[in-house]
Amino acid sequence: MNDLDNDMETVEPSRLPSAGQVTPGLSQIMIYLLKGVIYREDDERQWDALLRLQARVRELATVLWLDLVLDEAEGYAFFKSRPDTDDAVGAPRMPRLVVRRQLTYAVSLMLALLRKKLAEFDAGSGDTRLVLTRDELVDLVRVFLSAGPNEAKLIDQVDATINKVVDLGFLRQLKPTVGSATQNMNNYEVRRILKSFVDAQWLAEFDAHLETYRTALAGAVRGNDAADE
Repeated sequence: MNDLDNDMETVEPSRLPSAGQVTPGLSQIMIYLLKGVIYREDDERQWDALLRLQARVRELATVLWLDLVLDEAEGYAFFKSRPDTDDAVGAPRMPRLVVRRQLTYAVSLMLALLRKKLAEFDAGSGDTRLVLTRDELVDLVRVFLSAGPNEAKLIDQVDATINKVVDLGFLRQLKPTVGSATQNMNNYEVRRILKSFVDAQWLAEFDAHLETYRTALAGAVRGNDAADE
């Protein structure tokens, strides 16, 4: 599992083999994977093509120093960088196609809480989609912080964290339903790809990790309050 305190990888497009060296279907799949995640629910035909061509995708990914992560049960696939090795001492490190981003404690905390929520949901529900309202997401995080006189600032911080988690692809804001301009606007689906970044072993140590985030965030809030005085 990727330690949530460490960098998280995100995908950016880069150079690909020329179109004449691969079939059009394979080219399209490689491009989409280099841009980000492929979800079965978004395009069934593309997903079926990925399953059919996954051996070739893995072969090309190896050339680019990437591994294909494909979960058929959950319906998602993405590239991740292969770990650095020390086999060639003194050899230059391979450049990364996948960009690393440092997660803040607030984002790490929300990802941890969402993963815990997803595990509880899977254990007690026959549904496959966990949907939370914006208020539920705020309450999920705020209970670990002492808001004090800066309640509005805390809510703003949580909203910013929600937006960041959406940008990372672990939450998806639902679109308004037909006939309503506002319904679902504040509803978010927890994307199941989160399970690939927070595994069962990490989840078993949830309480210890949570205490680390709680302490770090509480200190950050106190520091911000002191700076504003």
